[in-house]
Amino acid sequence: MSDLAKTPGPSEEKTEKAGQSATVPAQAAEPSAAAIPAVDPRLLIREEGFKGYWSEFLRKVRGGELGSLPVFVGLIVIAIVFQFQNSNFLSASSVANIAVYSSGLGIMAVGIVFVLLLGEIDLSVGSVAGVGAATWAVLNVNHGWPEWLAILTAVLAGTALGALHGFFFAKIGVPAFVVTLAGFLGWSGLQDWMMGGEGSINTPSGSVVEDLTNYFFEDKGVGYGLALVAVIAYAASLLVDSKRRKAANLPARPVTEIVLRTAVVAVLCFVVAYVLNEPEGARGLPLALVLFLAVLVIADFVARRTTFGRQVFAVGGNAEAARRAGISVDRIRIIVFALSGTLGAFGGLFIASLSGGATKSVGGGNTLMLVIAAAVIGGTSLFGGRGKVWSALLGMVVIQSIQQGLNMIGMANAVQYMITGAVLLAAVVIDSVSRRTQKTAGRA
Repeated sequence: MSDLAKTPGPSEEKTEKAGQSATVPAQAAEPSAAAIPAVDPRLLIREEGFKGYWSEFLRKVRGGELGSLPVFVGLIVIAIVFQFQNSNFLSASSVANIAVYSSGLGIMAVGIVFVLLLGEIDLSVGSVAGVGAATWAVLNVNHGWPEWLAILTAVLAGTALGALHGFFFAKIGVPAFVVTLAGFLGWSGLQDWMMGGEGSINTPSGSVVEDLTNYFFEDKGVGYGLALVAVIAYAASLLVDSKRRKAANLPARPVTEIVLRTAVVAVLCFVVAYVLNEPEGARGLPLALVLFLAVLVIADFVARRTTFGRQVFAVGGNAEAARRAGISVDRIRIIVFALSGTLGAFGGLFIASLSGGATKSVGGGNTLMLVIAAAVIGGTSLFGGRGKVWSALLGMVVIQSIQQGLNMIGMANAVQYMITGAVLLAAVVIDSVSRRTQKTAGRA
């Protein structure tokens, strides 16, 4: 009986068949629509070759997605103007000076880039740099600690100070501006107290800190070898990325584009190596530049290729949305400020190396403004969630190129500050206009 009860009668069968026949056309229409794959516009761009890339470039410019274009244009203009004013501007010694003086502040600017990606600010980085230099000098010179241990302690001191800023900001809720402003004042006092009545501690001759900005690889093979390694590593990263995207059925760069990008990077690397090695008066590749580039490569990998880096962008874009997505916003903020403190203390050792020792003025003056300006001028947004680690390099090269050029033509420091301030304002204006244009175009 139960089986018979479940068996539909003839009239029921007809009703079910009629219902099925009525619904079949609608259901059949879905597979036919889904059978037409959506074509990623980036595929069409690459298939069109140079014309496609040019059209995409114009579209981005009209939509306010300028990227690093203003920085590159600015560097070209700066080089042309100052080379016309002084034919030695692009000489080996001048380029080496720009590289060395950019390194310490540039390393500090890398930490500021991460803070700006959160949409926050760190006003204490200069004072943290001073504490780092003072810690190294007091422990190594005054107390006889091994230099590497003193350097490690100095860098870790910066980590602790930065983590303390992040704790008050993330856990207590004190605005980052106020916390780091308090740090700016407090750590300046700590630096002064650590240095005591001496006021300065000279760098020991032949020490590691002295070599940070005074050591040059005179062997030409080192410069060209590192250039070759950089080119090979860049090409390998493009190939690996392309292979991964193809495996995931995502648009990937064609081989011709990879070859073209690698060629551009190769020309840039080997031209720099040639300028630093070959002309008369060239001293070779500066150790400071090598360390700066190493920090940039590692930080760029962390920002673009790790979960932590993606979470930093997410928190900077929308902290509440990141929190609802399961990201520990407090943890990210504390780590970012600790990273800023670490790189700030490390950069302070470079400043001490340039000045011949640790002094009460290390990290003072316009250090803070130059570091923040470098990150912003390089293209990192003050509004959070947008920027690249390489902004630190581009922005610092712009600033140091301006200062080097103005020094070579005998311009006063007051004029240098005014011009640097104008460049910073221009960078922020470009960023603001770019964001407004993207909102108008519906891309923000």
